Amino acid sequence: MEVKEVEKVKESGIFGTLARLGHEQVVFCHDEATGLKAIIAIHNTVLGPALGGTRMWSYATEQEALTDVLRLSRGMTFKAAISGINLGGGKAVIIGDAKTMKTEAFLRRFGKFVNSLNGKYITAEDVNMKTSDMEYINMETRYVTGLPESMGGGGDPSPVTAYGVYLGMKATAKKVFGTDSLAGKRVAVQGVGQVGMHLVEHLVKEEAKVWITDLFEDKVKAVAAQYGVKAVGQDEIYDLDVDIYAPCALGATVNDDTIPRLKCSIIAGAANNQLKDELKHGYMLMDRSITYAPDFLINAGGLINVYNEYLGNYSRNRVFTQAEKIYNTCLSILTLADQEKISSQEAAIKLAEKRIADIGLVKVRH
Repeated sequence: MEVKEVEKVKESGIFGTLARLGHEQVVFCHDEATGLKAIIAIHNTVLGPALGGTRMWSYATEQEALTDVLRLSRGMTFKAAISGINLGGGKAVIIGDAKTMKTEAFLRRFGKFVNSLNGKYITAEDVNMKTSDMEYINMETRYVTGLPESMGGGGDPSPVTAYGVYLGMKATAKKVFGTDSLAGKRVAVQGVGQVGMHLVEHLVKEEAKVWITDLFEDKVKAVAAQYGVKAVGQDEIYDLDVDIYAPCALGATVNDDTIPRLKCSIIAGAANNQLKDELKHGYMLMDRSITYAPDFLINAGGLINVYNEYLGNYSRNRVFTQAEKIYNTCLSILTLADQEKISSQEAAIKLAEKRIADIGLVKVRH
């Protein structure tokens, strides 16, 4: 086969996508009795076993679910590497309605699929999954983190994730405004689930002016009432005249349609894969003088939390202390991006890939 033909094969189909993104393994899981349909993606295990949460979502198509899990697992590789954690990147998605489909049998069957990978993938909670769900999964596999504190686990990781995002936001403010104080700053928070809610709490305590939105109206009303912040419509969030836009829901909200509408100076949020096209949209933001705090860096608090649980002898104080490093790392990446005239996303990926390559060389030496 000629070289051109080989290149064409690489670019086509699922295996072409895996080659382009650098994945090691993808597992499709199906159980007719419980209705379980799930995909586990293992991106890279150079630094250690792939750890990443399980997300349950009513995806419009199976292709959409596959695209999501591939992007998320790749992001987990970079998240662990940039945070100095000895883990690889993995992720799982379960296709379906979390409100109606989750049962003990359903979750335990998923646990058996996780167990079949013999520790190459370790799961945890993510969107629409709770610590109580991890208990059921744990009945079928020990390769699970995010367990309740009553079982010796780290409990809900969302406060640590929110704290890291808050620190990343402050570091980016320091770079852009010359001070990391958020007092008086106007912040639009998109998504007020567990992480978004805790982020709002930090912002309100620092006397920032906050606007919120969410797919679920009951969450918006509850958070607005609790913290005295303003609620806006889901689409309205992009048009607000604010200093900081904080995407804390699903990914790809920074795209061709939304970027021209944004009036902010900073994007810093908890959502994974905020840039729909990390190369194109990273540079579109640069052109508009919007500074982007790389998502996989500043939302790494949750991973830091479950990593400490995975190591054993869990300490909440130690976890928050480790999460504080996000501030200086974020400043370093933004400085590198300026120096090399590249997007902050590129700068963060560059540092993450360098650590993976360096440790990879150490492991092959005798």
